Amino acid sequence: MADAETSYRPDALAADDIDAYLDQHQHKSLLRFITCGSVDDGKSTLIGRLLYDSKMIFEDQLAALEADSRQVGTQGDDIDFALLVDGLAAEREQGITIDVAYRFFATDKRKFIVADTPGHEQYTRNMVTGASTADLAVILIDARKGVLTQTRRHSYLVHLLGIRNIVLAVNKMDLVDYDRQAFDDIVSDYRDFASGIGIEDFLAIPVSGLKGDNIIAKSDLTPWYEGPALLDHLETVGLDYDRRRQQPFRLPVQWVNRPNHDFRGFSGMIASGRIAPGDPVRVLPSGKTSTVERIVSRDGDLDHAIAGQSVTLTLVDEIDCSRGDVIATADAPVEVADQFEATIVWMADEEMLPGRPYAMKIGTNSLRATITDDKYQVNVNTMEKAPSKSLELNGIAVCNISTDKPVPFTPYDENPDLGGFILIDRLSNATVGAGMIHFALRRSQNIHWQAVDITREAHAEQKGQQAKLLWFTGLSGSGKSTIANLVEKKLHAMGRHSFLLDGDNVRHGLNRDLGFTDADRVENIRRVGEVAKLMTDAGLIVLTAFISPFRAERQMVRSMVPDGEFIEVFVDTPLEVAEERDVKGLYKKARAGELKNFTGIDSPYEEPENAEIRVNTVEMSAEEAAEYIVEQLFNGS
Repeated sequence: MADAETSYRPDALAADDIDAYLDQHQHKSLLRFITCGSVDDGKSTLIGRLLYDSKMIFEDQLAALEADSRQVGTQGDDIDFALLVDGLAAEREQGITIDVAYRFFATDKRKFIVADTPGHEQYTRNMVTGASTADLAVILIDARKGVLTQTRRHSYLVHLLGIRNIVLAVNKMDLVDYDRQAFDDIVSDYRDFASGIGIEDFLAIPVSGLKGDNIIAKSDLTPWYEGPALLDHLETVGLDYDRRRQQPFRLPVQWVNRPNHDFRGFSGMIASGRIAPGDPVRVLPSGKTSTVERIVSRDGDLDHAIAGQSVTLTLVDEIDCSRGDVIATADAPVEVADQFEATIVWMADEEMLPGRPYAMKIGTNSLRATITDDKYQVNVNTMEKAPSKSLELNGIAVCNISTDKPVPFTPYDENPDLGGFILIDRLSNATVGAGMIHFALRRSQNIHWQAVDITREAHAEQKGQQAKLLWFTGLSGSGKSTIANLVEKKLHAMGRHSFLLDGDNVRHGLNRDLGFTDADRVENIRRVGEVAKLMTDAGLIVLTAFISPFRAERQMVRSMVPDGEFIEVFVDTPLEVAEERDVKGLYKKARAGELKNFTGIDSPYEEPENAEIRVNTVEMSAEEAAEYIVEQLFNGS
């Protein structure tokens, strides 16, 4: 253990002149990098050694490290460097990394933020989170074990996320007596695999995180290695911003800055390129053009700005521009589309279902997106592509995606800031997926809205009514179809123009190709929702009788029609009552295992939380329920 005399003390400049110390670091470049690889490859130990040997821990941290090493360490009387980053109690107990641990350190040449990412397959989503902002990846391999499944998985994800700078750190060389042949064999195996997934170049370094070989300085124990030490490479490797500054100008608008009536600017961080006053620009997706008047920063007006800087632009012309738009160089604008091919990494326990709407955030833009087609999944262990209808936790798939409005974007491999996105569950607000856009689908450029002269309001006025969509939902056997049919009879007697879409009837035609898996149920409701929307556009009162078990899909249909037109009718019948009725014998078959994915038995039903109308068929007859619904629909009139 180190004693007080060898404890690391703060930089003298930091103690004497904190402003000068901060200014010194402000002008250094920043490298973000991750460590990844399989479980127990020594990622946390490597980072701990890097921090320790570069004197980036202070006296109190060292004292805590020494105490923790004695108490829970794995190195006997020596320091356990992994404890510097394995901060969670569960990590220390299991000896593995679970969450992403970020650490800042700096040398005389550069600042660094390192992310220690989990090695276990269960926490792949955390690894993706850490890699999403990294410029470089250090992929560790245990010299005794060679290339493992998780090595391949993380390498594939690193390449997928666009990290071009890769270090292959063959760790624990001390446990193979620094054998050159062992190192060369691993590098050869990895190169064969890497070339197959598109990794064209990487730097291989033999290291020992525990002993410190080739971490800060070249080791005498590997005289056969002619490359740089790890830290030397980290200090000199080119940054992604160097490449982005050579690309055309793009600024995603984060905020319309209007402190008073005399100033209107557009604020954000420049994603790529260079800009100066007088440069012509184009605002996407509108396509409007103007000229940069001023570049405003916290330090005053600038004569130019480059990628990575946060600025406010003012334009010569008063044009429409808002959050989510992209200001681009006029002669090389970004693309705009509403349908894409993309790779998605699924990060939720609940499976991804094509047809289900999700909230999407791309750049500074927030909108609604639907996965229209799961083209194939990628088995990262074998690189095989297999068709599928859904995607489970940590799954990776190439999908087609549709958005509810045109989106300005660049392909992810050109600029992650404008080509990367996340998907969010609209009910729980949890991030469920991360995606990378490949390209816009050609059909999105060829399909346009056709203007019509007769509006939906005119159709409804002609019929003397307001269009409505009554969405009956409930368990099988609850009485949805019976009650909906009685409601339509009453509407017809009142002279109202209506149409009933029944679940069973629709499956004889429009949806005859769909089964009863969760994915098929989602697509079933999506199609019915689109048909119902067209019918309300015609001014009709539309009634639908579908189990529609998922809240997300009912919310999707609600969002298709104008506010106030969607009326959710919850036909509330307990499962035991619905099962007693079992007029079609479906519950009996489901209980016997003859009918799979049956709602209420082996497939869930999510009750409405705030239905506009609720009828309890235990307390009311079908006739009474129908009368009550009509009364509520017309407010008792």
